[in-house]
Amino acid sequence: MAYLGNPARTVAVLEKHGFQFQKKYGQNFLIDTHILEKIIDAAEITKDDMVLEIGPGIGTMTQYLCEAAREVVAVEIDDNLIPVLEDTLSEYDNVTVLNQDILKVDIGRIAEEKNHGKPIKVVANLPYYITTPIIMGLFESHVPLESITVMVQKEVADRMQVGPGTKDYGALSLAVQYFSNPEVVCVVPPTCFIPQPKVASSVIRLTCHKNPVVEVSDEAFMFKVIRASFNQRRKTLVNGLNNAPTIPVSKENIIKTIEELGYSPTIRGETLSLQEFATLSEALRQKVN
Repeated sequence: MAYLGNPARTVAVLEKHGFQFQKKYGQNFLIDTHILEKIIDAAEITKDDMVLEIGPGIGTMTQYLCEAAREVVAVEIDDNLIPVLEDTLSEYDNVTVLNQDILKVDIGRIAEEKNHGKPIKVVANLPYYITTPIIMGLFESHVPLESITVMVQKEVADRMQVGPGTKDYGALSLAVQYFSNPEVVCVVPPTCFIPQPKVASSVIRLTCHKNPVVEVSDEAFMFKVIRASFNQRRKTLVNGLNNAPTIPVSKENIIKTIEELGYSPTIRGETLSLQEFATLSEALRQKVN
């Protein structure tokens, strides 16, 4: 039975193993059973599921996942946590712990071996400093994913779900919404962690699209256009695209393309929707030098 998830037991495990937090890994361990239950419920884990957990820490959420899922693969980068996990997960025979960097793991191979290539569910309490690379790495690798349910910094979760014209709207919003439907499950105060972070967190569920929500012939080029459009937020779309070395289109043709699509040359990127970026990138591709 899952016994971690409260402050006393977490502290006891840390003291037993003489564990020292490492700032470079952004470690903040969850100590609230209500939030843990919300994460499991939001991820809709069943005994049919194979779950990939990123950053299990001392195994708090891993215990909950093991009890809910058919199989769990937990990827932990910190060598010092491996003996802790061997202890806290010793009662479970449906978990595999990998001492690796998630950014270097072949998740597609794991899905093939552990889930016969069927879509897997990802659950994680992500370190703030590496949230975006991990989430984008999951999406861009095109591994079979059903959903990603993660704890992230609140402002990052806010950015993932907003639309055009808002101050938080940007490249991350568009990328997440291209691959999934984001939905914030709950806000989590700093008091729910050891040690306490300086900012609030949110649990967000990203339900992966079975089919693309917009059609593009070159997905990578569309994201180059999107990134260029937000690299210099105060600049016009024309100048943002013209200043980007990844967009080999002359300024004259950029202006021409934007006007052909019915926009003013002074328009800014943050006003365009995902569909409009898809249309723009298709048009710009025709004018690549």
